[in-house]
Amino acid sequence: MKKELVISAKTVEEAASDGAAQLGVSREDIVYEILEEPKKGFLGMGASPAKIKVTYVLKPLEAARSFIETLLKDFGIEGEVILHDDGNGEALITITGEGASALIGHHGDTLEAFQYLVNLAANKKDDEGRQYTRISIDIENYREKREETLRKLASKMAAKVKKSGKNIALEPMNAYERRTIHAEIQKIEGVSTNSVGAEGNRRVIIFPEGAAKPTELAKPEKKNRPRGTERRAPKTERTERRRTEPKTEKEEGYVPRRRSDTPRPAPRKIEKAKDLDAYFAKLKEFSSNHQQ
Repeated sequence: MKKELVISAKTVEEAASDGAAQLGVSREDIVYEILEEPKKGFLGMGASPAKIKVTYVLKPLEAARSFIETLLKDFGIEGEVILHDDGNGEALITITGEGASALIGHHGDTLEAFQYLVNLAANKKDDEGRQYTRISIDIENYREKREETLRKLASKMAAKVKKSGKNIALEPMNAYERRTIHAEIQKIEGVSTNSVGAEGNRRVIIFPEGAAKPTELAKPEKKNRPRGTERRAPKTERTERRRTEPKTEKEEGYVPRRRSDTPRPAPRKIEKAKDLDAYFAKLKEFSSNHQQ
């Protein structure tokens, strides 16, 4: 992601220094393109300043912070953004504040979408030497609370599997939550896990250790009714049904039904902060405003 400014000053070097100051970075971190060379004029007449375009390529975490703060402002959420960088290509960004929990969603689905968009914004390839940084987002300490819930769920389901000897399939989860379940089950003797299903609907199956590893969800058994035993309505009932059915427009005695004058209820509004499509729209808008 880039930030760009057009600056005018008496000299090119003065314009470059002013541009760096306005962007809040050092002079060495910017590049510039000369749009107009300065002109001295004659006896002070016809002089014109230098004009340059100053460009600064944000580092991944700077781009991530800028993107998050823009979305929080657009959604009317007051939150504090804190960066935790280990310097090894991975970083954690925590968000706290009133209204920030609206970005979590059901079982963190909105948080996962939000984190995905932040990583897209942070890792745009604006220069060849840029290295990918994997960014995790945590809001109001949700990750720790969710992990504790998943660990308890894994222990409870493992006990059921050991008692019944039957497989148990959990609800669909994202990769982060599935890893938490796998890690917890590895600590428990007598049971094991495997993930099945397509991405977006992938589940963890807990099964007895030593049993065949499940590769797909068990299909429910169909209860087939023997031929000739299908229930059919008695003849008199079928005849009565035809008599009471409303007549069509072509039949004699047809009376058109009157439409109700009651207005239809207005469609339910979806809060912007919980609408995932709004996030993608915001990312597109954000990207178009910061094109190369």
